[in-house]
Amino acid sequence: MAQFNFFRKEVNCKIVYYGLGSSGKTTNLEMVYDRTPKAKRGELTSIDTEQDRTLFFDFCPIELGVVAGMKTKLRLFTVPGQSFCNATRKIVLEGTDGIIFVADSQADRVQDNLESLKNLEKNLAEQGINIREVPLVIQWNKRDMPTALPVKELEKKINYLKAPSFEGVAAKGEGVFPALKKCTALVLECVMKEAKKD
Repeated sequence: MAQFNFFRKEVNCKIVYYGLGSSGKTTNLEMVYDRTPKAKRGELTSIDTEQDRTLFFDFCPIELGVVAGMKTKLRLFTVPGQSFCNATRKIVLEGTDGIIFVADSQADRVQDNLESLKNLEKNLAEQGINIREVPLVIQWNKRDMPTALPVKELEKKINYLKAPSFEGVAAKGEGVFPALKKCTALVLECVMKEAKKD
């Protein structure tokens, strides 16, 4: 849930990168961090393990400037991809305003991607959140791999939510910012609706 500080005229929004282990979540975040001017970013925290590049989360607050009179900042997190870290995923998801689901485009990862998306839906439901009501964007990552399926096929097999989606090669920075920009726009749209209610 977005945090408002009316005294400082500031709103903080949380976006979580979700998906399989080694799908490109951390790579997306590192790319955003590397290509964001130092004056506009905070410190990036990363914890690596033997099984996956991120055990807990990455944190990268990015200032977006002023939106509707409020200074807007993003807090970006990733969740661990391994299934045995599901409790940690749930913790990281708490209070999220938007989600970028990073899917591995390779043919042999279709079922794993689908299970991960279903896991996201379940974890959100346990927090009383309907996945169809939270800003969600899908990034079809690793489009440069020889076994990457056509996007049309990925959409049919995985994107049962009909979420906006983008092709990407996170390691080259391709598709990273379009996905983040779309998710941010959806989040701010929700934030403005909530602000109007108050």
